[in-house]
Amino acid sequence: MTRRGILLIGGTGFLGTALARTLAADDREVHVLARGVEPGQRAGIRYHCGSQDEALIVAPLLKTCDTVVHLAANSTPGSASASLLSEIEQNLLPTARLLGIMESTPPARLLFISSGGSLYGNPQHLPVGEQHGTSPISCHAAGKVSQEAFFTTFAHSHNTSLAVLRPSNLYGPGQPLRAGFGIVRTILEKARRGDPIEIRGDGSAVRDYLYIDDAVDACRRLIDTPQATGPYNAGSGSGVSIATLIRLCRETTDRTIPVIHQSAPNTDVRAIVLDSSRLAEETGWKAEMALSAGIARTWRWLTEGF
Repeated sequence: MTRRGILLIGGTGFLGTALARTLAADDREVHVLARGVEPGQRAGIRYHCGSQDEALIVAPLLKTCDTVVHLAANSTPGSASASLLSEIEQNLLPTARLLGIMESTPPARLLFISSGGSLYGNPQHLPVGEQHGTSPISCHAAGKVSQEAFFTTFAHSHNTSLAVLRPSNLYGPGQPLRAGFGIVRTILEKARRGDPIEIRGDGSAVRDYLYIDDAVDACRRLIDTPQATGPYNAGSGSGVSIATLIRLCRETTDRTIPVIHQSAPNTDVRAIVLDSSRLAEETGWKAEMALSAGIARTWRWLTEGF
């Protein structure tokens, strides 16, 4: 049997949904595995209900799909109840079981979606490139670093071409409202409802924001460039403070958006801006969407539905 499919594990999240839709539009055979999804085919995408560590579901899919994109995650950088134990139980153990299932039918191409916004910790210089060592200061980041090591070991042992994408903070139309994730979406939702926004710290923390279409393009290019292996940052290349982000959202929405400050835990990264030159040089990728234009598109989607 010729394997031509692309399997998106955990593919019903923000990035997975956008990526599946784009790949299907390219006439690719797309399979999505996720918990709680209704099985069947819709809009050219085949959905399968289950967890990544269920062999009876995953093993047959691996016989159909030669490319696997791992997007499953059960924690966020802002998870209030994060602990090393929960990170191990919810993310590392399922990943380890998945890799055990894949040993019998290794994919030719493997793409792991990691985190460029958290695993470098507080880097020594900005923008930070992949050659900068990882220095996680949160359980979420420690989990991503561990998963990267798991996938790297598997790929080395099974002759699998592995790329690791480290995206910065994603935003854009279609992003669900989720606690601890997606500050652009959260700010705009507060503006729409007329509620104040609660932020951790004084607003000076700097982040790199990546529009969803640019993130999808990075995934597509890595999927189709099997010689591109190892870690790749994907970010806008410029940093914006939380205070500046709120100002941009106020200008876009023409809303006041009151701010309530909370104490910032020591697990929050102070500043992160990604150097994405490696991804650009090896795949031709670059971020196209300016932050102000991306915020405007997201606000229009949130208020007008398009």
